Amino acid sequence: MVQTISHEAVVKAVDTECVRVTIVQSSACAGCAAKQMCNSAEAKEKDVDVFTSDAASYRVGEYVVLEGRLSDGRKAALVAYGIPLVLLLLALFIGIALMDSEALGAACALAVVALYYAIIYIFFRKRLQQQFSFRIKH
Repeated sequence: MVQTISHEAVVKAVDTECVRVTIVQSSACAGCAAKQMCNSAEAKEKDVDVFTSDAASYRVGEYVVLEGRLSDGRKAALVAYGIPLVLLLLALFIGIALMDSEALGAACALAVVALYYAIIYIFFRKRLQQQFSFRIKH
């Protein structure tokens, strides 16, 4: 059984094969009566591009439901946060051991993480967009 994550969204724009929707992402305490005094109560709007073959059937302003697989979310978190953290720590310890300087080791570690994100953006962005995609429903 595939577990899914679903969000209500509003269609913002429609292209030939892409529907741009806006999700209002709110924290769990957004409905709290004390939210005026609390800094953790927040709501953010996120724009998501959904690539679909029936994009023409959606209209701007229409309410839709976005669905994604929970396993895709875990994989995305691993690619975005897990692997860079491991690379950062490895590069930091190796850099400190080889250069005998914490500052140079830290700079080396940051450079390795920046290189990782640059490689992902340049070479794997399209593949990741296809792999981590939402499905849209009326």
